Amino acid sequence: MRVNKLIAIGFILVLSGAVLPFMILTGLLPSTYLLNFLAFASSTAGIFLGIIGVAVNVSLQRRHDDWRNQ
Repeated sequence: MRVNKLIAIGFILVLSGAVLPFMILTGLLPSTYLLNFLAFASSTAGIFLGIIGVAVNVSLQRRHDDWRNQ
């Protein structure tokens, strides 16, 4: 999977993890354990995917720069 896709998926998950509680708070969605857990899980998974994507991107960039400087 490309690093940009990984970061984009992470962003979408974090965004959905922020929008779901807002919709629950405003009354658009009912507050259930499943929706609350889904919001928490998507936010947590999105943060992890974003961090992993940025770390892989930095690693590839450093490797590319090291190869170019030799």
